[in-house]
Amino acid sequence: MGMGGSGGVSGGGRRGGRRSGGGRTPMAEINVTPLVDVMLVLLIIFMVTAPLLKAAVPIELPDSRAKAMSEEQDQITISIQRDGTVYYETEALAPGELTERLASVPDGADGRKPQVTLRADKALDYGRVVDVMGELNHAGFTSISLVTGVSSGSGG
Repeated sequence: MGMGGSGGVSGGGRRGGRRSGGGRTPMAEINVTPLVDVMLVLLIIFMVTAPLLKAAVPIELPDSRAKAMSEEQDQITISIQRDGTVYYETEALAPGELTERLASVPDGADGRKPQVTLRADKALDYGRVVDVMGELNHAGFTSISLVTGVSSGSGG
């Protein structure tokens, strides 16, 4: 009897082991470590590529030896291509549409308009750049940064 009882207990233990190994009972735990690893890699990829996506309009910038300014969070980018086409961020605007677009920009938390980053092709007529800057000023944007390339040589 003692052997039968112990055999039954060990047999029951085997059956219990078979159930969990056989896939009949649902697994109560999910291993999230691979998911976290993938999400961290994606986060790093997006953090590295996000600043590169800002300059989506191809422009040949003039060179300058000026120091780089810090980049603010609340800023908009206006680009002017060689042919005079004006872009709000990455969207091309029709002539006269810039004023409407600037009017729809909300004020920042401090009540001021956000900073404008102006990118203009170096072969562009200076008058066209001044016209766009005038529209920005008329719309209330008084903080305008001009973007240039980095000068590699010492001037002469």
